[in-house]
Amino acid sequence: MTDLKDKVVIVTGGASGIGLATAKAFLEKGSKVVIGDYNKEAGEEVVHTLKEHYTDVLFIEVNVADEKSVENLVSQTVSQFGQLDVIFNNAGIGIQKPTHELTDDEYKRVIAVNQDGVFYGMKYALREMLKTGGGSIINTSSILGSVGEPTSIPYAASKGAVNLITKSAALEYANRNIRVNAVAPGFIETGLVNKEALGDFYDSLVEKHPIGRLGKPEEIAHAVVFLAENDFVTGTTILVDGGYTAK
Repeated sequence: MTDLKDKVVIVTGGASGIGLATAKAFLEKGSKVVIGDYNKEAGEEVVHTLKEHYTDVLFIEVNVADEKSVENLVSQTVSQFGQLDVIFNNAGIGIQKPTHELTDDEYKRVIAVNQDGVFYGMKYALREMLKTGGGSIINTSSILGSVGEPTSIPYAASKGAVNLITKSAALEYANRNIRVNAVAPGFIETGLVNKEALGDFYDSLVEKHPIGRLGKPEEIAHAVVFLAENDFVTGTTILVDGGYTAK
């Protein structure tokens, strides 16, 4: 088991939702955490609040769809903390729209963030981990990387790709002490996904989860920490979905 105390961790999409819950979970383990996010204002506010309780937490603005921006995120992290031990490639976006109405730009934007962003995060994290003798990469997939959903072509395509990117990289770097895994959430209760925001549609989402409710960000964070700690797990995608894909 890897002791996460003093390990250096990057969390993209870390200013809210699953990313923020995961950043907090690593901080509770004693890790040094860099929160990367596109939303500079939210990221800086989150870090300001976290610094009331934790010393080693930093915000770096990043656009994961831009390779140079991701390279900068990793290089600034190493400059600040000396190395990189764990990266959680979590930033993502989605769009629900009939396939025949999708524009080229809409499709490519989702792929750029969800798929290319994972690739860039892995690429630059791997370069640092190879220097230091190992590390852990964790990517955010989704239930829609395993099952289909109408009007979700770009999102499903990107998350299916994440599953196989994860497996391929795990095989490539297993003998270099670098583990690569993914976590695949079901629908998670967040500021945008809740009863007040979605009304009756919220109830239909709940019905798709045999466990009878939506997930909590902290439940996904728990799975991410497990993947960072357990030294015998690589090349897997853990479904944390309340039984959604068991049907």
